[in-house]
Amino acid sequence: MKHRTFATMNKKVHLQDLGLKDYKETWDFQELLFQKTVHLKIKNRRQETNEQTPNHFLFVEHPHVFTLGKSGDINNLLVDKKKLEEKDAKFYKINRGGDITYHGPGQIVGYPILDLDNFFTDIHKYLRLLEEMVILTLAEYGLKAERSEGETGVWLDVGTPFARKICAMGVRASRWVTMHGFALNVNTDLGYFDLMVPCGIKDKAVTSMNVELGKREVDMEGVKQKLLRHFEILFGADIEKQRTSA
Repeated sequence: MKHRTFATMNKKVHLQDLGLKDYKETWDFQELLFQKTVHLKIKNRRQETNEQTPNHFLFVEHPHVFTLGKSGDINNLLVDKKKLEEKDAKFYKINRGGDITYHGPGQIVGYPILDLDNFFTDIHKYLRLLEEMVILTLAEYGLKAERSEGETGVWLDVGTPFARKICAMGVRASRWVTMHGFALNVNTDLGYFDLMVPCGIKDKAVTSMNVELGKREVDMEGVKQKLLRHFEILFGADIEKQRTSA
């Protein structure tokens, strides 16, 4: 059994809501927080210091952007650079798991940058708890969401011809520190998903909360608060409520 002999486990999670922010700027900010935590862990293991490692949770909305995971297939992006420019969208190949996904206004993107040594060292469990956080949140709106075997993320009507994805997930972890996260379609323009094969999965639709609820617009802040409440319970975390900009 592995014993932690340095700094005590830290369950506090610092929340920052970045608002509408460019994907690359946010990616750089994530990397900064991620690398700081990894470097502190290395110093702790070398017994150069004995400090608690921090945990962060970023909420953000991105302008239109497509991102491709490190194992993804570029052929799942169905348009060329010119068409992307016409749609006012950007494209990045990035270092998370998963295939291609879309981010845009009306979508709640969450990036937990956690030292899992503060919680549990199990990436499979980490992903399942993120999915559960979304499933429990959607249940509060009367939506029966679930997992689809072998396909990370959250879906509706799994196992039927009408299966549709409502939340995509892709993470990176090093030394048990996580980055990247989840993207929940709330008031998202679903037309942008027609420009790609979502997550590399053919013949399955994508949906959003406002489409499923038959509303013009769902209150984003209300959804965020529900996500955070379930996150705290599932992870045994203590969210530090202040919100600041990067």
